[in-house]
Amino acid sequence: MRKYSAIVFDLGNVLIPFDYDIIINKLNKISDGLGNKFYTLYKDNYDVHRKYEKWEINEQEFLSIMLDWVEHKVTAEEFCEIFSNIFVVNENVAALLPILKEKYKLVLLSNTNYIHQKYGWEHYSFLQHFDKLILSHEVGAAKPEPDIYRAVQIFTGLPPEEHIFIDDVQEYVDGAKSMGWDSVQFTGYDKLLSDLKERKIL
Repeated sequence: MRKYSAIVFDLGNVLIPFDYDIIINKLNKISDGLGNKFYTLYKDNYDVHRKYEKWEINEQEFLSIMLDWVEHKVTAEEFCEIFSNIFVVNENVAALLPILKEKYKLVLLSNTNYIHQKYGWEHYSFLQHFDKLILSHEVGAAKPEPDIYRAVQIFTGLPPEEHIFIDDVQEYVDGAKSMGWDSVQFTGYDKLLSDLKERKIL
């Protein structure tokens, strides 16, 4: 039986589902069609989002592009609020954290950005259960790049095979497996319970 010492959770769509339709609808209320135009630009130029997640462009540079895309119809502060109020807590998954914390190191591993952190999810109380938050914009690397998984291992000081990673994106699951971790794709609470019980983690 494999020994597990660290459980590594993704954030978005595992602990906090998000919905970009909220942004689209709010911007459409400000100006007809603005949300749809913004989201098309956002999707078609996703490299901008990824560069900001890795801090290859800073907050000011990112916001300058975003405000152009919303045609300067909101302020920077208003944009940050609209851009970030897209999350809800997956309470079932969050409730597992204090139980798991009793036996395992808990690490959060997220491709995220400073605006979403500050305006969107930083206040959530479940974060207190994590021993460490490994965030792409602080590490300068994003899943599935090896450096962001290595940052977790540097923190835990554990061999790769003692980590298990839970993420909704198969590509990021595969990235963890390529590092020697166990990893499962999150598709829902019941499947997660089954995956953890199968490994005798729960």
